[in-house]
Amino acid sequence: MTDSIPITPTRAFRTTLRPPGSKSLTNRALLLAALADGESALDHPLNADDTRCMIAALDALGFQPRAHDGGANITITGAGGTIPVRSAQLNLGNAGTAMRPLAAACGLGHGVYELDGVARMRQRPIGELVDPLRELGANVQYISKPGYPPIRVCGGQFTGSALRMQPTQSSQFISALLMIGPCLLDGLTIEFDGPVTSRPYVEMTCALMQQFGAEVSVDDAFTRIVVAPGGYRAIEYDVEPDASSASYFLAAAAVVSNGGASKCTIDGLGFRSLQGDVWFADRVLQPMGASVLYEPDSVTVMSPPVGERLSGIDIDMNEMPDMALTLAAVAVLADGPTVIRNVGNLRVKETDRLAALQTELTKLGADVRIDHDNLHITPPPGGNITPAAIDTYDDHRIAMSFTIVGLATYGVTINNPRCVDKTYPTFFDDIAQLVGTAAQDD
Repeated sequence: MTDSIPITPTRAFRTTLRPPGSKSLTNRALLLAALADGESALDHPLNADDTRCMIAALDALGFQPRAHDGGANITITGAGGTIPVRSAQLNLGNAGTAMRPLAAACGLGHGVYELDGVARMRQRPIGELVDPLRELGANVQYISKPGYPPIRVCGGQFTGSALRMQPTQSSQFISALLMIGPCLLDGLTIEFDGPVTSRPYVEMTCALMQQFGAEVSVDDAFTRIVVAPGGYRAIEYDVEPDASSASYFLAAAAVVSNGGASKCTIDGLGFRSLQGDVWFADRVLQPMGASVLYEPDSVTVMSPPVGERLSGIDIDMNEMPDMALTLAAVAVLADGPTVIRNVGNLRVKETDRLAALQTELTKLGADVRIDHDNLHITPPPGGNITPAAIDTYDDHRIAMSFTIVGLATYGVTINNPRCVDKTYPTFFDDIAQLVGTAAQDD
C-alpha cells in the first residue's frame, strides 16, 4: 500500500459483511485460555498487529499457541494460572490490550519478566495498574520513567485479595486486575469510589471470564466486583466480529445517500454481543436520524431519506470512547453542531486523539473546540467539506474514521493507511469492495 490513499466517494450502497474478529475479545480470550486448565480453541480470532503481539508474548512465556487453517483457529494449552517460563522479554508494540493484562498476569509466574513496546507505548501511563498490583503484593519495577513502560515484573509475590480504586484513565487497568482474580489464592474483590471508566469493557471482561468458568459477581450499582478463586477451565470460543470495526461501515451507511438510501448489515454481531460498542448504532446513529434494526446476531443501519442529513447530537461517550472517533467523522457531515462529552481518556490512546481530531476536522472546514474532556464540532457552513489529506498519527482509528468522510464527499486522502494493520489489515480492501459494489448496482 502506498504512503497515502485517496478515498473514492460512493453512491448509495447495500451490503452485508462480517468484519474480522474483535481485538478486545481475542486478546482477552487468548490470555484466559493461557491461564486455564487444558486446551482451549479460539475460532475466528482477529489476525492483526495487536493480536500478533499477544500471541508472540504468550509464546515467549511458554504457552506455545498454535494457529490452524491459516489463522482461522488458534489452540492454546493453559498452565493452570501460572507462567511456564521463569524469564522473558516481551515487546508488545502499541497494544494496550496486551501490555496491561500481561503486566498483571506475569505476576502469577515465578520469575522475572520485562514488558516494553514502541515509543508511543512508553508514553502511555501504566501507574494506575502498577499501584494496585503492588497493593496486592506484586513486585513491579519501572525500568525507565516512573509511571510508564518499560516495566519489570518479579512473579510469585501476590498476597492480597482486596482493592479499593478511584476512577482510572483506562478500563484496561481494571480488566487486567480482574482477569488474574481467579488465579489468586483468595480471589479478588474490587470496590470502586466513583464511576468506572468505559464500563462496558469491564462488563465484557466479566462476561468472558464467566464463559471460561470463573465465578464473578457484580452488584447492581457496579460499585463492587467479587471474583472467586478457582481458576479457569478450557473452552472452545467463537470470537465475535469487532464492533468497533463494524462501526465504520454502519456509519457510512448512515451518511451516504447519493442516489438512494444506503443500507449495511453486519453479520455475527447483534443484541447478544458481549461488546458495548455494538450499541453505537442504537445510541448514536439512530438519534441522529438513521434507521436501525437489531437482531440476535446482526445489526442493520439505513441512511435517512434522500435529501435529508443526519442531525448533530450532544452525547456522553465515556462508555464508548473508541466510537467517539466514528461519531466525530459523522458529525462533520451532519446538520448542526455535535458535542462529544466525557472523553478525556482519548488523550492516552494510540495518540492524543482529542488533539488529532481537532487538527484533522479543522482541515475539513469544521469549527472544533476542546473544552476540558469534551469535544465541540460545528460542521462547515452548508456542509461544504474542504478537501484535505488526513494525517493519521499511526493511529488505526483515525484512518478508519476519516475514511467515512471520504465515502460521502470528494477530496479526502488518508496518509499512512497501513496503520490499520493494528486491528483491521483488510480494511481498505473491504472499502474498495463496498465502493465497487455500489458502482455496479448503479
